[in-house]
Amino acid sequence: MNSETKRLLESLLPAVHGLRFTAVHDLRFTVHGLTLSFVKIAIIGGGIGGLTAALTLRQFGFEPDVFEQAPALLEVGAAIAVWPNAMRILERLGLGKEIIRRAGIIEQVRWLDSNGKLLNSTRFPKSVAPAVALHRADLQSVLVHAVPPDSIHLGKALLSFQEEGSEVHARFADDSTVECNLLIACDGLHSRVRTQLLDDSRPVFRGYTVWRATTNVMPRELTPATAIEIHGKGKRFGLGPVGMNRIGWWASANEPAQPGDHVESHAPDQVHELLTLFAGWYGPVLELIAGTPDKSIVRTAAFDHPATRKWGQGRVTLLGDAVHPTTPNLGQGGCMAMEDAVILARCLRQHGATAEGLRAYERLRYSRTKAVTGLSRLYGGVGQWEKPWATRLRSTALSLVPQVITRRLLRLVFDYEAFGVSV
Repeated sequence: MNSETKRLLESLLPAVHGLRFTAVHDLRFTVHGLTLSFVKIAIIGGGIGGLTAALTLRQFGFEPDVFEQAPALLEVGAAIAVWPNAMRILERLGLGKEIIRRAGIIEQVRWLDSNGKLLNSTRFPKSVAPAVALHRADLQSVLVHAVPPDSIHLGKALLSFQEEGSEVHARFADDSTVECNLLIACDGLHSRVRTQLLDDSRPVFRGYTVWRATTNVMPRELTPATAIEIHGKGKRFGLGPVGMNRIGWWASANEPAQPGDHVESHAPDQVHELLTLFAGWYGPVLELIAGTPDKSIVRTAAFDHPATRKWGQGRVTLLGDAVHPTTPNLGQGGCMAMEDAVILARCLRQHGATAEGLRAYERLRYSRTKAVTGLSRLYGGVGQWEKPWATRLRSTALSLVPQVITRRLLRLVFDYEAFGVSV
């Protein structure tokens, strides 16, 4: 909206009976308790971060539009963990019950060696929000159905953007353009907005490949409501309940990056490859791999980015994997994108839909995301140790960690309250 329109609104608003105007730069006003907004916010990307941002912004009176490059929001990915820090957000958005209905509850975590020997375990306190896991498509479906359908625009692949005064002009591959007052980029690891905004280095490969899948196979040895991580020489395997009588699993192995590993893929003969890699491991590992069709296994390499203090400029900012892509070791990629969405919406409510509001959001999120992505990178690096002396050291150290210390470390990640942070 241009300055002339703003001045016109400012001159007209005091004459409207029953109207309480909040701020011209914010372009919001309240009539009989109903907040209305003339701000145009464009969210680039219809994944977990983008959809959560759309929902949270709507709670605070904004009406954002989501622009997704895919022609349809189809089933993507495999399982995703929703740890307490993210589950609290979904509960505040009124989606907690629906998520629980579709998910598997995780009450404890166990760490084993490749023979199935227990190294350590910890239980989550029942006083906090539940930890769950579910298929990524189920989480996306819940979020999509909570957003008004006319605010989601598909087949919109962003090419570039240009800031002009109080507006940002976004140009898409279908030759369409959108003018908005704020542009929020939630377009993932290979963000076009990040490339134009920061012109920085490519994502960093961390030395291992990750496979993820869900299956209906239920090995008898598994304990209900339990997530398990199994460590070997340069390899790991994780599993847990994801609801609907399914198990979600992931595997990782040290190997060079292959062409195309920067995107998710469904390669042929993955079951055979994984059975060979994990030959001789704990029985349920092999049972789960063998019981999963090749087409259900998603393969990608482990990438992230070094932390950057610059998240945005002017009326543009980044959110989620677009700015702080995270290795999958702590299951915090989607969770932190949801945290970003809440802090962003709260900052815009507090400071107005302005560049100042975006910079406040960026300042509040930098330290948290840097710490978690760094911890995830470190944990994954140790988990991928393969020299015999290093793996023995890891197993011994893990078995000696008291549960009180394990819980304290987990609380550093899981106790973050996005709706409670001072903005």
